[in-house]
Amino acid sequence: MEVSSEAPDFPIEAALEPGHPAGWRAAGPGLQRIRLLFDAPTRVRRLWLRFHEDAIARTQEFVLRWSGNGLWFREIIRQQWTFSPAGATVQSEDYRVELEGVFGVELAIVPDTSGGPARASLAEWRIA
Repeated sequence: MEVSSEAPDFPIEAALEPGHPAGWRAAGPGLQRIRLLFDAPTRVRRLWLRFHEDAIARTQEFVLRWSGNGLWFREIIRQQWTFSPAGATVQSEDYRVELEGVFGVELAIVPDTSGGPARASLAEWRIA
């Protein structure tokens, strides 16, 4: 596992393991990357993400990528979402994929496309 940064009370394990209500948060603003690297080639059929933001309005962009060799990552999906404390506070995405021989999965998050001070966060990430 590789994480570009994380706040001390919000480690990446809090987003990957069920039962952690706080999830993961970056230590600072700007682009963040989370890479999950597997010991052996893995079959991936489903990627499920949940983001939560109820404090500030912002537009976030994320990119999911996968690697068959652990070195080069190919894009699966790129998506933007606008959070609004008055309404849209949760983004849930469920992607069904057919990936064989996966050595790694990467999630890159730009927490605020306007360059503001928002910090990336991830409530849950499940891979099956």
